Amino acid sequence: METLKIVKIGGNIIEDETSLNAFLKLFSNLEGKKILVHGGGKRATSVALKLGIESQMVNGRRVTDAKTLEVITMVYGGLVNKNVVAKLQALNVNAIGLTGADVNSISSEKRPIKEVDFGFVGDVKKVAHESIDKLIQADFIPVFCAITHDGNGQLLNTNADTITSQVAIGMSKLYKTSVYYCFELNGVLENIQDKNSVIKHIDSKTYKYLLDRGIIADGMLPKLENCFDALKNGVNTINMGNTDMLIKANDNFTKITL
Repeated sequence: METLKIVKIGGNIIEDETSLNAFLKLFSNLEGKKILVHGGGKRATSVALKLGIESQMVNGRRVTDAKTLEVITMVYGGLVNKNVVAKLQALNVNAIGLTGADVNSISSEKRPIKEVDFGFVGDVKKVAHESIDKLIQADFIPVFCAITHDGNGQLLNTNADTITSQVAIGMSKLYKTSVYYCFELNGVLENIQDKNSVIKHIDSKTYKYLLDRGIIADGMLPKLENCFDALKNGVNTINMGNTDMLIKANDNFTKITL
């Protein structure tokens, strides 16, 4: 079975032009078939502020009202996505920018109201892996932003980490999938104050131990939950760390396994 690499970049890399250019150079040099997924939350917050729209966050997740959804669509699907695609074209990578609505690739359902009404936020329901594969087989590199749709004309803000894991699960029906979560840290850290305290390997047993000790908390929790969900559903390998993990000689990152 052929390998497919799925790479997700976080907002801090997108925000810094030098970091973004360096990452995209590394991504362009990745051999074989690949998909890129990006967020852009910090840029969306900044643009919303300029427009007089206050961003509301609950447990690190954005509450998306109608005005915020307009900003997110403009920023994620327009400003950030097309900037990334243009930079990839300059590196001779024939990228195509996508939301989940394009070729009906990722459909979601609006998150049900429980303790919090998150508004126009989507939970992924289906990934159309065959449609995405048609683009890959045509030698296009899909670049997904963090927007999906509900099949009834409604766009939905969707967590980029979740999109990454769900796309990986879907594509694992056709490929041996490897996921790379790239962010500013070297990996999952044992001590958040020490950037070199990378935990090189986390499996289910280690994960429980780290949870019990409070080493894994806050924003890292949903990331790792997505990782284990993906591994249980057909994804082959998952790595977390800074962009240098895309270089073959580098081994300073966190590998997640069951």
